[in-house]
Amino acid sequence: MNQPRFTRAKPPTPSERTSSHPSARPSAPARGPSISTDPNQPVRLSKRMSELGLCSRREADEWIERGWVRVDGKIISELGSKVLPNQRITVERQAAAEQSKRVTVLINKPMGYVSGQAEDGYKPAVVLVQAETRWKECKAQEVFHPKQTRSLVPAGRLDIDSVGLLVLTQDGRVAKQLIGEDTDVEKEYLVRVKYTKGDNKDGRLPEASLKLLRHGLTMDGKALLPAVVEWQNEDQLRFILREGKKRQIRRMCEAVGLKVLGLKRVRIGKVKLGDLPVGEWRYLLPEESF
Repeated sequence: MNQPRFTRAKPPTPSERTSSHPSARPSAPARGPSISTDPNQPVRLSKRMSELGLCSRREADEWIERGWVRVDGKIISELGSKVLPNQRITVERQAAAEQSKRVTVLINKPMGYVSGQAEDGYKPAVVLVQAETRWKECKAQEVFHPKQTRSLVPAGRLDIDSVGLLVLTQDGRVAKQLIGEDTDVEKEYLVRVKYTKGDNKDGRLPEASLKLLRHGLTMDGKALLPAVVEWQNEDQLRFILREGKKRQIRRMCEAVGLKVLGLKRVRIGKVKLGDLPVGEWRYLLPEESF
């Protein structure tokens, strides 16, 4: 299947960038913004751990069951236990050691692969994660083992007919950062388009429609967040989004009379696709963060 051709995106301007904050270290006391506003209202321990960026809720439940979680210095091993937002939560070294073994990989997904579970006869992108398809220039010290693929899940979708950067992870913190309800991590795309309305003489998208792509469209009954949308060349747009509704860019384009001919994701947060070849993958490096 032929891959659509794209030109490289211009680097985002300072005003287009967002900052991202590293997750709290699981071996240290949890320090982070509290989502629970009432200091006298108890919340589930697993939820609070997730809020603090220590782990996912599922990981929290596993650690609680194993006796790896302390609240104000006392081990809590009962699922469903609640804590006050101002209580001090720490985890045992075993939890940190287990979490450090979990990997995150970056794939340059080709067309014809689905992001998650196999469907309609199409293979999931995780089948591309093999020893022979690891990028030769991957700088990670991690040694690949097939068992790493058993619990790799996509942190965000990329349509079957879209290509580019796809993140698969075993780390609940990464998944929460990229697809959690309150995520604001930027995703950058190069989109080849064709204007189909034909109601202007030069056959190009009217400026008013371009402004509408940037802000003013609604989807599924909700207003979309402001986006960066600009021309790269005569038939290619650059999109920078801070949300990821299903087939969002294609639906946005359809709303203003554009047909998407090709779509490629080139950046998620501070992590770029770069020169990673199509169909190959690499590990997220310890010093990299979204």
